[in-house]
Amino acid sequence: MDPHKRSVTIEVMLADDSVVGSGRFDTTVEGYKEMLDFAAAWPDRVWAIEGCEGIGRHIAHRLLADGQDIVDVPAKLSAWARVFATGQGRKTDATDAHSTQPGPCPRAGYVNPTPSSR
Repeated sequence: MDPHKRSVTIEVMLADDSVVGSGRFDTTVEGYKEMLDFAAAWPDRVWAIEGCEGIGRHIAHRLLADGQDIVDVPAKLSAWARVFATGQGRKTDATDAHSTQPGPCPRAGYVNPTPSSR
């Protein structure tokens, strides 16, 4: 997930890195519900959020409050993965959403939020 103040861009990936869905949702109450309804098609999910202690904090707290599993993806790690995956560092919401996908190396270093951050 690539979060912003007014929207989030998500990409649904399977364990083999295949993309099976994507979307952009407002961070309003209605947009958040639409995002959860969209994601309901994949009940066994973990939300990888870029910057849970920064710009992604608002969406991370909402998801945690709703009992969702999340992992924090530091922005620098996401940027590194974007360069590794695309060969360049240009930012787009879709590329950033893809770059936050937790998976095998070289995308290592993901941290689960501690219970105190819930």
